[in-house]
Amino acid sequence: MTAYKAPKGTKDVLPEQSYQWQQLEALIRDIVKKYGFLEARTPVFEHTELFLRGVGETTDIVQKEMYTFLDKGERSVTLKPEGTAGFVRMFVENNLFGEIQPTKMYYLYNPVFRYERPQAGRLREHHQFGVEFFGASKPSADAECIAIATELLGTLGCGGLTVRLNSIGCPNCRPRYHEALKSYLREHYDGLCETCKVRFEQNPLRVLDCKVESCQQIANGAPVIGDYLCEECREHQNGLLKLLNGMGIRYEIDPRLVRGLDYYTKTVFEITSESIGSQSAVCGGGRYDGLVEEIGGPHTPGVGFGLGMERLLLLLENTGYHMEKPVRYDLYIASMGEAAEERAFLLATSLRKLGIKVEIDHIGRSVKAQIKYADKVGARYVLVLGEDELATNEGKLKRMSDGEEATTALNAEQIFKILC
Repeated sequence: MTAYKAPKGTKDVLPEQSYQWQQLEALIRDIVKKYGFLEARTPVFEHTELFLRGVGETTDIVQKEMYTFLDKGERSVTLKPEGTAGFVRMFVENNLFGEIQPTKMYYLYNPVFRYERPQAGRLREHHQFGVEFFGASKPSADAECIAIATELLGTLGCGGLTVRLNSIGCPNCRPRYHEALKSYLREHYDGLCETCKVRFEQNPLRVLDCKVESCQQIANGAPVIGDYLCEECREHQNGLLKLLNGMGIRYEIDPRLVRGLDYYTKTVFEITSESIGSQSAVCGGGRYDGLVEEIGGPHTPGVGFGLGMERLLLLLENTGYHMEKPVRYDLYIASMGEAAEERAFLLATSLRKLGIKVEIDHIGRSVKAQIKYADKVGARYVLVLGEDELATNEGKLKRMSDGEEATTALNAEQIFKILC
C-alpha cells in the first residue's frame, strides 16, 4: 500500500490545533472592525497575466516561485502568490472605484502558494492576513495600516517590534534615481549575479533586494533613493513619520528596503520582531498608487500589508503566548442498554438546540469506559442513563472537576439550568 504524505512545503492543521487558528482569527476580526475594514475573498487562482503585470516580471515571485499551469482550456492560470493583485482585480472588475471612497477591505483565510525553500513559518502553501486600503492618498492611510499590524502584534505579546520604513519614490522622481543607480551598478556590473544582470536592464531597483552576498555588498554602496525624492514623496514620508511619532510606534528608516514586488510606490515597510530569531520580518507592505490603473481601472491610490498566519503562530509559540484550549463538551451522556442509548440521543439533540455541547456513546463502550472517555475529552459533566434513571425520569449530573453531583429530571431545560 502506498504511504501517502502531504506535499513538501505544506502542513496539515490537526483537529487539536485548529482552536489556535480560530482564536487568532477572532482577535484579528475584533481589531480590524475598529478601523472599519470589511472582509472580502478572492479565488485561489487567477489568470497568470494579472501577476505578470501587477507583481512584476522581474520579481523573484514571478521568475522563480509561481505555480503556473495550463487549464483544460489551454489558458494560463496561476495559484495566487500574494494577496494584493487579486484584490485590485476584484476592485476594478466590480467597479468598486465607483462607490464612495475610501474602500477598506481585509482578507483572513487567504491561501498563498510560492515554490521556494520551506522555512520556519513560511511554507509553499501558507495563509495570509492582510488589509487593502483604496482611495486614500494621505499618509494617514499608511499610518492606519501600520497601526493595525502593530496593535495585533502588540496584543499578542510580540516583543521588540520595529517598523522598518523607506520611500521608493513615485513615477515622477524614480526615473532620476534609476539613472543614478544604473550609473553606479554599471561600474560593478561584473560583480552582479546573473539574475541581477537581467534586473540591471529591466528594473535596477530589484538589485537592492537581492539576497546574494556579492550583490548585497554592491548594494551597500549604491546611491540612496531618499536623496532623489520629489517634494510630494518627501512630504508624504514626513507626514507618515509625524503620525508614527504621535502614536509612539518605534521605527527606523532603512534606505535599502525596497520589498520584493514591483507595484510599490512611496511608502514600503516591514515590521520585525526580536522574538522570531534570524527570520525577523513578520509583516510587510506599502503603498501601490499605480496598481489599480495598471490593472485597467482609474487612477486610485492604495496601501496595505500582508502577514503570514503560520509565521505568526510560530512567533506566538516562541514568545509563550497562551491560548486557552476551549471546552469541547459541556456534558457527556453515558448509557446502558438500547432504550437508554435512544433516550441519550434524543436528550443530546434537545440540549444542542439550547446551545449545550454534548457527546454520547457511538461505538458501544461499557459505562466505565464511557466515563473514562468523557474525562479524557474534558467533558465538564457526566450523566449516566440506565434502567433506574429511565424508570424514575431522573439522573445525577456529576461535575468532573470535583465529583459533586446534582439530581436532575431527564429534561433538557432542567439540565440546561444546572449546566449554565
